[in-house]
Amino acid sequence: MAKKPETPPKAAKVRTPGARSATRSAAFAKASGKPVAPVAPPANGMPSREAILAFIAEHPGKATKREISKHFGISGGARIALKRTLKELSEDGLVEKNRKKLTRPGDIPPVTVLLIVERDEHGEFVAQPVNWDRDHGDAPRVLIRANRGKPLVPAPGIGDRVLSHVDPADLEETGFAHTGRIIKVLEKRAASILGVVRITPGGARIEPVDRKQKEADVEPDDLNGAKDGDLVSVEPKRATRYGPPRVRVVEIIGDMSSEKAVSMIAIHAHDIPYIFPQQVLDDAEKAKPAKISGGREDWREVPLVTIDPADAKDHDDAVYAEPDPDPENPGGYLVTVAIADVAWYVRPNSALDREALKRGNSVYFPDRVVPMLPERISNDLCSLREGEDRPALAVKMQFTAEGKKKFHWFHRIMMRSAAKLAYSQAQDAIDGRPDDKTGPLLEPILKPLWAAYAVMKRGRDNREPLDLDLPERKVIVGADGGIDRIVVPERLDAHKLIEEFMIQANVAAAETLERKGSPLVYRVHDAPSLAKLEALREFLASIEMNLPKSGNLRPSHFNLILDRVKDSEHAALVNEVVLRSQSQAIYSPENIGHFGLNLRRYAHFTSPIRRYADLIVHRALIRSLEMGEGGLQDGMEKDLEAIAQEISGAERRAMAAERETIDRLVAHWLADRIGAHFHGRIAGVTRAGLFVKLDETGADGFVPIGSIGSDYYQFDEARQAVIGSRTGEMFRLGDAVEVKLVEVAPVAGALRFELMSDGKMLPKGERKVADSGAFRGRGGRPAGGSFKGRPGGKRR
Repeated sequence: MAKKPETPPKAAKVRTPGARSATRSAAFAKASGKPVAPVAPPANGMPSREAILAFIAEHPGKATKREISKHFGISGGARIALKRTLKELSEDGLVEKNRKKLTRPGDIPPVTVLLIVERDEHGEFVAQPVNWDRDHGDAPRVLIRANRGKPLVPAPGIGDRVLSHVDPADLEETGFAHTGRIIKVLEKRAASILGVVRITPGGARIEPVDRKQKEADVEPDDLNGAKDGDLVSVEPKRATRYGPPRVRVVEIIGDMSSEKAVSMIAIHAHDIPYIFPQQVLDDAEKAKPAKISGGREDWREVPLVTIDPADAKDHDDAVYAEPDPDPENPGGYLVTVAIADVAWYVRPNSALDREALKRGNSVYFPDRVVPMLPERISNDLCSLREGEDRPALAVKMQFTAEGKKKFHWFHRIMMRSAAKLAYSQAQDAIDGRPDDKTGPLLEPILKPLWAAYAVMKRGRDNREPLDLDLPERKVIVGADGGIDRIVVPERLDAHKLIEEFMIQANVAAAETLERKGSPLVYRVHDAPSLAKLEALREFLASIEMNLPKSGNLRPSHFNLILDRVKDSEHAALVNEVVLRSQSQAIYSPENIGHFGLNLRRYAHFTSPIRRYADLIVHRALIRSLEMGEGGLQDGMEKDLEAIAQEISGAERRAMAAERETIDRLVAHWLADRIGAHFHGRIAGVTRAGLFVKLDETGADGFVPIGSIGSDYYQFDEARQAVIGSRTGEMFRLGDAVEVKLVEVAPVAGALRFELMSDGKMLPKGERKVADSGAFRGRGGRPAGGSFKGRPGGKRR
């Protein structure tokens, strides 16, 4: 590279205010690419038009007539001339006025709302102004710089609106004319509303998918081709003084009679990316199967098997176990867990990688899966198919007869699955009902797996993780996209075996990376907060149970309580309340342990096909153990906090979308059963009313407080109940009740019930309520609307 010629020393300059402003404006113009005319010095006490424009350019969104006067020393009668000049600049289209503040057309204010639209090739966020006049050309791109100090909570992600400082940047150095630093992440505000078109004689109305939104009218000219039953996106029109709000259709998403319409509502409502960009699909199609090279070990003769749900399409884990031949470990077992080597195909900063991070995880609906990776990767090249060569990362673990892990070793391998088994199929073989496939596998493979699990279970029992008993229902969807049936799958030892094998593999990954000093994303679960513990303690006291006041509570303390109520009338109630007392598990580069599993270190390693966190852990292992290509890139540590928060948010988004889809499916299923009676349990108690979960379907519905009875009801937070102040009638969390279905909103997934059961009558001495929130029942003023949100669960 040629050496730049030296420049002679510059003579000292004396700058007038206008010249100083012009110089700084020129620097801004160079960065933004906007030409600025040479600035003349002030004449006769008045700055030139160019000097004024330069000052406005330097202070976009901040320049006012007063500030200009102060900067240039304008006073007295000269202010009239300044006012006239500013008016001329405005008439010439060179200046815009907004609330007394002056800007040049096309300037970005120094503090503005930006929309994060993508990541660049270095993984940095790129944003654009939310409010941008297209008459000034395409919206400028702003490079978001990492925040100094504490990370933002919640962390920003693609699609988020952020309030940001915006500064000019050196275009040649950064590739961007502007850089931004985020002040705060704004609440998501949908630019449009989702709803279903219902044609009416005078036009149409929109039935919103969000139960908190109101119906709106659409004039025929604003339907934009939408037909009755179409799921559409609409935007508000100018509000009218009378009647319902009016909207126009901006996008037709699909026909609600189609098989997958219900999940499509959740996909759009939560902005879940579901269409892969063409470049991502092209890159996936170009991928070639991995080969044994670069140190990859040949394990194709090891009889690893996959055990998954019967309808699983991708298989990212396989297992094998054998008695430990080491004479110093009598009764011990060697357990191997092999996980698909996704890092071989999805390289850092590739189009595949950026899309995977944007999605965060796969989303599972009853009628479809929105995968994190294209099918060419997830269902083909990475799926550990029976009898086909597949690359994997494997961990071999040595356990003592008491289930204590002594050692573990990681390997990068080529494997060939010996068999694809379903949970029930493997369990049937162990229970004495082998089929043609599992019969030959029983002695050499399945029985050693179960023997190893028996050993590992001893270690689990000694560890005493939180042991909640909360059966999960599964919605089975028919060919028409509606519910065929709802089942509660039996919890088999086969499920528990795979779960414990995966937990131990995750622990091994975290331990190895800690020992190597590698950055990683942990799966952390904080202990319950003091406020939640106190609420739980008050509730338990109401059923004559105690929670220790020790400051060092462990999962075993909760397990003792759960054991005491097992098979009692309070079992479901106590399990539910204990669950709600727990914190939410999240991803973090800082380790605080996993309270629920009672583990000091834990990282997700076993599902890289469907979780981005696992892919990061794989890359960290590859780099730390020098296993070849596809490792974690240098300097990644600084991005892990933001990535961890981003994928934690994606997980919460997926959970909400999955739950809402099931709500809508069940509501559609029950829509023709208005007036039917159902049995259920009270699953939530609020000041506005009761949530009831039906025994038959697991569906949640709402009982408004005003429909319960003719008493004056009070919410008792400690008891998690509402109590009639006159009669002492109490309805409590966990109570078995009979309800009548009185209203269904299928599109919103909402049910409204009427209580048909009587509550428990409390003696007068026990009617004192800890909370003063009082509400009238029937005959008084109802509290709350028909449909509200519902309580959510936790995920490990």
